[in-house]
Amino acid sequence: MEPISVRLRQARTGRGWSQPRLVRELRQVALRRGHQLPSDASVKRRIASWENGHSAPDDFYGPLLCEAYDLSAAELGLNHEGERDTGLLDASYPTSPEGAIDTVGQLWRADLNRYEPLLQAEPSEPAWNEASLRWLVAPEPAIPRQRRDGMRVGFGDVAAVKTTADMFAELDDRFGGDHARHAAVQYLSTEVTPLLRGQYTEQVGRALFSTVAEATLLAGWMSYDACRHGLAQRYFLQALRLAQDANDRRLAGSILSAMSHQATFLGRYTQAATLARAALMGISPVATPTLRAQFHAMEARALARTGDVRACEAALTAATKALESRNSDDEPEWIIYFDEAELAAEAAHCFRDVNSARKAVAHAENAMSGSHVRSDFFATMVLADAHLRAGDVEEACRVALDALDLGEQLKSARCISYLAEFRQNLAGVGSNRDVQSFTDQVRDHRLWLAAGGQADS
Repeated sequence: MEPISVRLRQARTGRGWSQPRLVRELRQVALRRGHQLPSDASVKRRIASWENGHSAPDDFYGPLLCEAYDLSAAELGLNHEGERDTGLLDASYPTSPEGAIDTVGQLWRADLNRYEPLLQAEPSEPAWNEASLRWLVAPEPAIPRQRRDGMRVGFGDVAAVKTTADMFAELDDRFGGDHARHAAVQYLSTEVTPLLRGQYTEQVGRALFSTVAEATLLAGWMSYDACRHGLAQRYFLQALRLAQDANDRRLAGSILSAMSHQATFLGRYTQAATLARAALMGISPVATPTLRAQFHAMEARALARTGDVRACEAALTAATKALESRNSDDEPEWIIYFDEAELAAEAAHCFRDVNSARKAVAHAENAMSGSHVRSDFFATMVLADAHLRAGDVEEACRVALDALDLGEQLKSARCISYLAEFRQNLAGVGSNRDVQSFTDQVRDHRLWLAAGGQADS
């Protein structure tokens, strides 16, 4: 942990500010709060003392610095020992819309500033259960009380956020979560925070909250894809609260489904199944066939990992029946991607995990959409792994080569984890001509080299 003096100096120099510039900024913040500061020379001496480690900002100057830098006390290291980072690293469900606005703004800002305790944070198992329960029993949605300050926000501002988030979603799909994640968070922190803290009618507020919830869900998916799991979980929690206050139950259910997906990836299978069932239960009156199909598929993924083959197959059957009755015109536009190819990919994962290799192969061969690069990479790797488990080493290696070609541009830690699992399983086969030929072809591939590091750890 860096000393307070270093953090304070970096916060100033990182903005290109001189000490006199910081004096002016502090004076403006103090005036807004109704305070007067001593002379410029006196304040400048204090700054020099803080940055040289001779003293630390007190309870008066600390909040002024936070506002001037737009950083939290935790990011500047100003919390007292024992209180450090508790608010920023807390993984609890926000108790109010104002709490969600404050927390998500802090998360965006800390993520943007690469605050390591947050980037390295672990997910909280109790947080999944708390969030699903709190959402299921939530009272009527609420938007923040009307503000008299801040920018005026209209539907045009909401549409701009939606369009920009869609652009980042496309980049995420084509190049992986690590490609544009930092840029997406920068946009949210810089452009969206003032909107949330602005002036808007209840109607505009609900549209704004729904759109920002969807954008925050994307930030969660991108962080999950980068294997920043504690951060991703915290984004999902804030997105869920924003969706609740937008009265967008369909989106809230999709956020619980994302949490279920992550929980399965992390080996928390019981929590994953519970989250998928909560999504189904919570949006039952407004559920669409595609949403029901996705939630059943998420439950099946969790159940497959527990080894409950009968329950897994029942959930997949329910997903298939639901998808057969869909009408794309009645679906939210953000769920239309979940089609027969996506469901086939989910089924392939399930049958691979219950060691039904031939069924996994059959479903994986129907899972290539041709339009979603990362999804096609995952499906191709599941197909390769299924061939390997079925004893067809030559075909497994051929398909894995296809996956590596697909993933050439992907910056995704999840993709690397799929390759690491395949690499370990391939090592169990032993050395033969097919394995040797394959490893000779891929030994210098970026993703294969990265997977080697995971496989060895």
